[in-house]
Amino acid sequence: MIIVTDLKPGMSFEYEGNIYTVLDILHNKTAMRQMIVKTKVKNLRTGAVTEINFTGGGKVEGVHLDKRQMEYLYDDGTGLVFMDTETYEQVSIPKDRLDWELKFLTSNCVVEVVYYESEILGVNLPSKVKLRVVHTEPAVKGDTATRAMKEAELETGLVVKVPLFIENDELLIIRTDTGEYDSRA
Repeated sequence: MIIVTDLKPGMSFEYEGNIYTVLDILHNKTAMRQMIVKTKVKNLRTGAVTEINFTGGGKVEGVHLDKRQMEYLYDDGTGLVFMDTETYEQVSIPKDRLDWELKFLTSNCVVEVVYYESEILGVNLPSKVKLRVVHTEPAVKGDTATRAMKEAELETGLVVKVPLFIENDELLIIRTDTGEYDSRA
């Protein structure tokens, strides 16, 4: 059991049958009341981000999450197939659970698959990935009075804003937390 005042961002726990990871925490103590612990959490089964308030002496059940390095192989139509790089075991995760992650996955990309006991909870992407530009308009000469940007479509179908000097077939580094252009590869 974990006392809620000991929770920190990144910790995982079970509460009311759901598994959560802490994103942010705030301790609120006034003179006449018991401490209120406000937590911003992400439900690891549904992906929903919510707030849960606890009283200062509350307890939650801590959980241990297993993380395995797996390589993305292919899309089988209904799910995404990953292979454990050590045991060569393959698992399929439904596509609807990986909407955001799908924008950054290319074949042979290595990701971290998160398990709770034998249940697959999701995928942790690297903080940045390299993706190739498949289509972007050529830059217009003289259009640089401000920090001008244009749209570029990447190999996964993701469309991002990039500087004017970026051309087709260039490799870019894209942030997976925001989906924004970071730099050239």
